[in-house]
Amino acid sequence: MPTPKYAILYLFLRPTELIIKPKGEQKVGFDIPVSYWPERYQNKRDELLGRFCECDTLIPVKEMEYLPDFTIPRQLGRNDSFSIFHPKHAKAAAVLIEAFMNTETYEDFLSLATCCREQMNIEMFIYALSVAILHHPDTKDLPLPPLCHIFPQKYFDRSVIAQAREEATLLGETSREIIEIREDFTATDLDEEHRVAYWREDIGVNLHHWHWHLVYPFAGDPSVVDKDRRGELFYYMHEQIMARYNCERLCNRLNRVKRFVNWHEPILEGYFSNLDSVNTSRMWPARPTGIPLKEVHQPPDFYFDITDLERWRDRIYDAIHSGYVIDNNGKHVRLTEKDGIDILGNIIEAVTTLSINSTFYGNVHNLGHLAICVCHDPDYRYKQNFGVMGNQATAMRDPIFYRWHAFVNNIFIEYKNTLPAYSKEQLEYPHIEVEDIELTTNGQPNILNTFFTTREIDLSQGLAFADGGPIKVRYTHLDYVRFTYKIVVNNRDNAKKKGTVRIFMAPQQNERKEPFGFSMQKTLMIEMDKFSVEIPPGQYAIKRESNKSSVTVSIDRIFENTPDNYKTNPNDDKSNLDICKCGWPDNMLVPKGTVEGFPMDLFVMVSDYSGDLVEQDEPTGCKVADSYCGLRDRKYPDARPMGYPFDRPAQEGVETLADFLRKDMKDTKNKENMKNMKIQKVMIKFMDNSMKKDARSGSEDTGST
Repeated sequence: MPTPKYAILYLFLRPTELIIKPKGEQKVGFDIPVSYWPERYQNKRDELLGRFCECDTLIPVKEMEYLPDFTIPRQLGRNDSFSIFHPKHAKAAAVLIEAFMNTETYEDFLSLATCCREQMNIEMFIYALSVAILHHPDTKDLPLPPLCHIFPQKYFDRSVIAQAREEATLLGETSREIIEIREDFTATDLDEEHRVAYWREDIGVNLHHWHWHLVYPFAGDPSVVDKDRRGELFYYMHEQIMARYNCERLCNRLNRVKRFVNWHEPILEGYFSNLDSVNTSRMWPARPTGIPLKEVHQPPDFYFDITDLERWRDRIYDAIHSGYVIDNNGKHVRLTEKDGIDILGNIIEAVTTLSINSTFYGNVHNLGHLAICVCHDPDYRYKQNFGVMGNQATAMRDPIFYRWHAFVNNIFIEYKNTLPAYSKEQLEYPHIEVEDIELTTNGQPNILNTFFTTREIDLSQGLAFADGGPIKVRYTHLDYVRFTYKIVVNNRDNAKKKGTVRIFMAPQQNERKEPFGFSMQKTLMIEMDKFSVEIPPGQYAIKRESNKSSVTVSIDRIFENTPDNYKTNPNDDKSNLDICKCGWPDNMLVPKGTVEGFPMDLFVMVSDYSGDLVEQDEPTGCKVADSYCGLRDRKYPDARPMGYPFDRPAQEGVETLADFLRKDMKDTKNKENMKNMKIQKVMIKFMDNSMKKDARSGSEDTGST
């Protein structure tokens, strides 16, 4: 019989324990060749199999005739700290990914993966295997288990892990209690940054960042890395994170993020994650307040200085203002309106196969992460692990992540500001008029409601000491009551039209309760949804449910994807809908707001679909969250620049969002607006009490377009 495809997913479970131990509720084990065992256990194979391999299902694993050259990956010890931002670690992971991708059959892929699981650095292995499964033709329709199931240590503080160990050791499955996670486990309100810890440390938010970088890795085989508009999407996804985070800060009476630009001054924000490391008994290192960046010297021979970052930064800014970059052959390549942002994105992230000249423009983004994550021990004299900024699964927990990305985002804004403003012709859609916008929550017009609620997660799949049965934790997270958009559009032509509905939202006021000017408010525009619609002649009402958003993925389905679930029913529609799992968690679509109500501007635009259309085959699956994640094996499904129409400076004279809608700012007597756009004032009200999960379903059952 052929090996079932889902079998490879069991390699993720309890990754720090031997592969021969049964995995999951189905007690799946692997019969691996002796040569794949760690060397110290090879002569004890029969004894260990007799003690541990009580499996209901045993997956046979063939021995490969030839193994790839793994000299580079083997330089990283099995229990060493791993950071994809470290160039040598990234190279090692790339070699592993390429080896997985080069396997010709599923059986070869499974065989190579089982060999590497027992002999490679476990964090590097999980990263490389995740990337490969998402891209290998034989496995890319499999749902990856969420990383919080694989490495709970990256999401739950050490006291929770210790309590879970105690529950698993002393109590049977039916006697275990749900472990409550304190909301203040990383700090107290003495640290004002703790006001937004619920957002930074949200499990879904951090899973999104991790998963996005699996779909869009910066190192590996070209078939994995080279995707349509990859550099631009790196810019846009992180730009949207910054817009959302700044809005969240304003909701909590905090200033917007201050860019981290002076790299010789101490970092004022400290961060203590209180998380355990995966491979050691140590905690993730803390960064006390006031530590500066220093030259980095990681053994045996990796070195860079802060002046390297400054030199690369200056060269990128020079390229932006000169209008061209210099490629590896010394040739000038223009930063055009169409391709410039994509070129810059790949340069800034130093994408191995796409950066136009990595020697000259360097590795600003990744080595910035690395410099921050080792600033507590830059020369490794105390043998400290990387801090949370060194890992894509944990970096968003740290306040400095947002200061660093405010700097990175400003580079892109600098480039965008060199582009011409959109003309009236590029913004208008003749004959189409948006007459009315109404957002409805439980019958309330233009009110959004948010609240805190709880969710339970089973940790047993990631804990080597758990011998059976669930070990559940309960954590608190933000959520919102589902709502409905009603957009009334009038098609004043006699023919049917097709358009793209673009919905954005941004705060109206700054920290001082003063109205935002347009140049600042446009940088805070949060994309809420984007979808195409057929508009018949005359007046037409479009209804759209918030849970259909083009930026979100269902957090329920993310947590449900386990190997056992897939084995039980591999054709279950609910599992297959979210096989990509890339996307903003749907419970975090709406900012928190305030008890009294936080004022926002809701912007709706219907653009001409003929200018939005991308000629390509319709995807057969994985259509969720395409605004942030694109489409698998397809071009990005919108021909416009990402963030359109707010990605460029406005025409001269535009000072407010209302001005932006004006047809002609130069004609002071003509106050007519472009009719395919409209603004609606809305309020976000936070309900200051816990609500049950079913409070989410608050919108009317009206159907959708």
